[in-house]
Amino acid sequence: MTNTQSLLDALIQSIDSRTPAPGDYSMPIAGLGFYRREQPAAPVVCMVEPCIVLVVQGEKQLWVGGEGYPYDASRFLVTSLDIPANSQVLVASPEQPCLGLTFKLDLRMLAELIAQGDLPPTRERAMMKGVGIGSVTGGMLAGFARLVALLDEPEAISVLAPLVQREIHYRLLKSDQAARLRQICSVDGQGYRIAKAIDWLKLNFAAALRVEELAARVQMSAATFHHHFRQLTAMSPLQYQKWLRLNEARRLMLNEHRDVSSAAFKVGYESPSQFSREYSRLFGLAPKRDIALLRGRSDVSDPPGSD
Repeated sequence: MTNTQSLLDALIQSIDSRTPAPGDYSMPIAGLGFYRREQPAAPVVCMVEPCIVLVVQGEKQLWVGGEGYPYDASRFLVTSLDIPANSQVLVASPEQPCLGLTFKLDLRMLAELIAQGDLPPTRERAMMKGVGIGSVTGGMLAGFARLVALLDEPEAISVLAPLVQREIHYRLLKSDQAARLRQICSVDGQGYRIAKAIDWLKLNFAAALRVEELAARVQMSAATFHHHFRQLTAMSPLQYQKWLRLNEARRLMLNEHRDVSSAAFKVGYESPSQFSREYSRLFGLAPKRDIALLRGRSDVSDPPGSD
């Protein structure tokens, strides 16, 4: 048995033992989560935070802007921004469930490691998308295996987990996805400015959006801002805002029992009929019908960090 396979087997055993049923599970280590799926599933709407997602058994796929990103035990998913997407389970069964982990990235830690200057330079200068697929390495698996093993030694988590988390970030910056991460962490780069704009949008999605003003806020021309925003997120700024509004409205109706009109007004729509049309376009069903179905399901949603 190869060392890689033994590391995967250890991760499979640990994740399997801590996920008794299909779903998503937060772990006592900050930023770490496990997931389990027992059957293939059609794409579901989700927001993926800056993170790395490993599949240790089975196969999944993330859809962003009409492009699919399949990943399995040999390929990891990495996102450098908050990306609106659709997550799909490709290979899973009750006997061989799709198992994996999510690990939230610390962009400040990445920036610190880059600033130390002991990492090989990347040649790529062109703006890249905010999501990519990388090759899993033995060093990366070993780091995750050490992090997961700390769950069996809870008293050591506060001391040792930060060290292992730093190592994992270092491994990522030596992986084939290093350039994608560096473009977001470089404070004088366009990717960093787009990330700051996204932070503003997430806090102010209900306000009227003037793209020129948002571009000026992050010190970019409107044309350059629009181009790079679409390059990174596969959406225009207005489409991104609309996605945020519709998903927040869905949450308000589902969790706070708002009616359609009040949810629409709350997230910034002036016309409930326009809201219903755009909601149906995104989720495939009219708001009332969608919420009724969600309330009747046990697997209501696929949380952002799980895909």
